[in-house]
Amino acid sequence: MECIVQGIIETQHVEALEILLQGLCGVHRERLRIHEICLKNSPNLGNVASEIRLLCDLEQTEPMWTVKHVGGAMRGAGAEQISVLVRTTVESKVSKNVLRLFYALGYKLDHELLRVGFAFHFLRGAQITVTVSSINKMLKLHATDEAVPVTPGIQVVEVTAPATSENYTEVAAAMSSFCEYLAPYLVIQLLWISERLDWLLHLSKPGVSTGVVATAAAAAASLMSDGGGTTL
Repeated sequence: MECIVQGIIETQHVEALEILLQGLCGVHRERLRIHEICLKNSPNLGNVASEIRLLCDLEQTEPMWTVKHVGGAMRGAGAEQISVLVRTTVESKVSKNVLRLFYALGYKLDHELLRVGFAFHFLRGAQITVTVSSINKMLKLHATDEAVPVTPGIQVVEVTAPATSENYTEVAAAMSSFCEYLAPYLVIQLLWISERLDWLLHLSKPGVSTGVVATAAAAAASLMSDGGGTTL
């Protein structure tokens, strides 16, 4: 399983966010350049639509492919009580001829993207990953060098963590705690960027308009709790 929240941020603020994350996470960032191919099954493969993603990290010396299937989100009263989306996911490393394999199985190309940005991987009650990336589309099939931004000036922020059916509540709590800690620092520490920052970074469940948002009062309390000495 996977816990996830998503948000968007203007590109002009990404550098400040990176500095903030460097201080909060305490680890170095990793550069991202991910070629993502989305495939969907044809009707003869079953009545239920199936979608898989082929991911290739182009930053590696020898690019490696991963196949990933994202299942449906957890539903019910329990899911509504937590501030992150919990969904099933399966992924595996595959060889470079995997695209031909899925074409042979009857899958069809739906779309492809190039994600360019950075990620932080760290342990904070759960193995959390924060990625900040621009989403780019290819003008020609598989032409990653000619990719152009889908939404110029806007980048996507994702906070994810692996979980199981036994511990997803603990993982969700750890993620919520981190996101609440992140938002107030953006409000307090980055006031020099803009007079109004409630739009700067808003994290929420995918497909949900409201999510993890903290107040300026909570920000002040968090700064006072550690003496204001957090290194960014």
